[in-house]
Amino acid sequence: MPLRLEIEPHETPPPPRKIAQAAQLLHEGGVAAYPTDTVYALGCAIDSKHGAERIYRAKQMSEKQRLAVICPDLSSASIYAHFSDAAFRLARRIFPGPYTLVLPASREVPRLLLEKKRRQVGIRIPDHAIVQALVAELGRPILTSSAIPPGRHEALSDADDVLEHFGRFVDVVIDGGPTSDAVSTVLEVQGEEVVVLREGLGSVEGILES
Repeated sequence: MPLRLEIEPHETPPPPRKIAQAAQLLHEGGVAAYPTDTVYALGCAIDSKHGAERIYRAKQMSEKQRLAVICPDLSSASIYAHFSDAAFRLARRIFPGPYTLVLPASREVPRLLLEKKRRQVGIRIPDHAIVQALVAELGRPILTSSAIPPGRHEALSDADDVLEHFGRFVDVVIDGGPTSDAVSTVLEVQGEEVVVLREGLGSVEGILES
């Protein structure tokens, strides 16, 4: 059974000792499950190929499906993605928040995240104290994917369900209480136009006109 760390949803900041425990497992190449501002997610350190492979196996993901990158802030995100002026303006409005922003990838992005024909990466900066503390303690971005069991379309919003479906694939589950049951809104900037690739929890009102 994975380590289970319980953190009160409104405990700010989250207990440093528990966050450090989870981050240490990620440092060692492990996989964590944690709450975000959308749903529960699975993640590993950006340089953990083994961790990424375990996430793919856990969710039975195809090679065409890609992990996103959780960054602590836009400064860090700019290391892994190329921001046009329009993309940067959009990012300042939506982050931190329940969005994934698809941008051209930099050379710092691991190959396993990239399609052969399109070098793009999905950037996440969640508005959630636990995952913000975790990525800060880790000291580098987290590869992430919503905790959606194989064969299902709904993401998990409860730590007990995460343990039931993914317990044998993860090393630690951070139980931060229930989350939303809606995934992030996925946006892509094409020139000066914002394209909605997936509508989720993040509102698109006003974004398409900006």
